Amino acid sequence: MQSVDVTRRENLGLLIKEAGSQAALSEIIGKAPAQISQWLNASANSRTGKPRVMSNAIAREIETKTGKPIGWMDQPSPSAALSTRGGSNVEFEMPQGVRRVPLISWVQAGAWKEIVNTFAPGDADDWLITSDKVSNQSFVLRIRGNSMEPDFKEGDTVVIDPNIKPRPGSFVAAKNGREEATFKKYRPRSIDLLGNEVFELVPLNEDYPTMRSDEMPIEIIGTMVEHRRYFK
Repeated sequence: MQSVDVTRRENLGLLIKEAGSQAALSEIIGKAPAQISQWLNASANSRTGKPRVMSNAIAREIETKTGKPIGWMDQPSPSAALSTRGGSNVEFEMPQGVRRVPLISWVQAGAWKEIVNTFAPGDADDWLITSDKVSNQSFVLRIRGNSMEPDFKEGDTVVIDPNIKPRPGSFVAAKNGREEATFKKYRPRSIDLLGNEVFELVPLNEDYPTMRSDEMPIEIIGTMVEHRRYFK
């Protein structure tokens, strides 16, 4: 009979499979990816020399946050063993109320309307878990640079929903004639003679220029519905 530590590692591997990635499970359970790696590999604590195994309290916390019954982490599962060895071909459904959303590149975001219907799981850099209230066309971007500081810092992630129409003050992903998308604050200004809305894309950092839809072609891709920042 295998030890409970081994069983928990195998079931942790199954949870990663269900979530779609280690990073996605990290979001669900609120633990750093490095901590999950330590549990999976049982790496030794540098001060004590003892393996960093999962405690009973952590096992119960993970069960609660992933919707598993109490004690599930301690029960050997054939499917868990297969998943950690790469032998499983089982498709797992997401828990009710959540959805997997792809983390994509800025170039992919710029072409999202053209590629969304042919987007395959392997095309994403990673997957994040969010509410199923967002549409199935939603995607995630990782913030680059400092044009949206102080509210959005490099490395933050934002969930963009193309089915949400922006309102004054919304944050949007947009395309301005280049291949890549950009992320800015949305500010409507007026209606032109043809009845088209004139709007601006405004950076929060005043060192960067504002873009206007009556001065250059701008296409709104989607509206931000969630902002995440990971604190080490």
